[in-house]
Amino acid sequence: MDLVIGPLDLSAHVDEALAVQAIAFGLGPDEVAVRRQIVLRHMTYPGARAFGATTREGRLIGFVYGMPNDRTHWWSTVVEPYLRALGNEAWLDDSFVITELHVHPVYQNRGAGRALITTITDTAAEPRSILSAIDTESPARALYRSLGYQDLARRVLFPSAPRPYAVMGAHLPLLRKQGRPASQAAP
Repeated sequence: MDLVIGPLDLSAHVDEALAVQAIAFGLGPDEVAVRRQIVLRHMTYPGARAFGATTREGRLIGFVYGMPNDRTHWWSTVVEPYLRALGNEAWLDDSFVITELHVHPVYQNRGAGRALITTITDTAAEPRSILSAIDTESPARALYRSLGYQDLARRVLFPSAPRPYAVMGAHLPLLRKQGRPASQAAP
């Protein structure tokens, strides 16, 4: 992978990031406009941070952002009943939430997504991470499982989302390719 992974000032690069997300996730202009406001608001939350994957020429081709989970945030209020029903509500505490992770399709399956999510979670003080992903067998869900994420709830319905989601959680540090946490991975 000939990409540079590093901290990203997401507020300053929100339009570049959302262009990647629009292509990767199939968003239209109206959805991008709504998500732009959400991203800018999220980046004001305590502990929110982002990392980007750029080409050597400086073109942003992927990004991840997240923050320490807060039960008062919208996402937590939606997923909480699903987690509670399965005895997994405690995952909402002391967790770093991956809010978005997207890689331009041309650059997928080259390690950028793995590098982005492990880089951001390696900066987390929390002992675990949670995220939501469309509840279907996909390359994204396979990636998350390979990193140690497990299903905490499935068939989670978000208002206005056409498809159900799965909420997944993993203990940190995330597993590396050898199937071991980074602290135990071979150099």
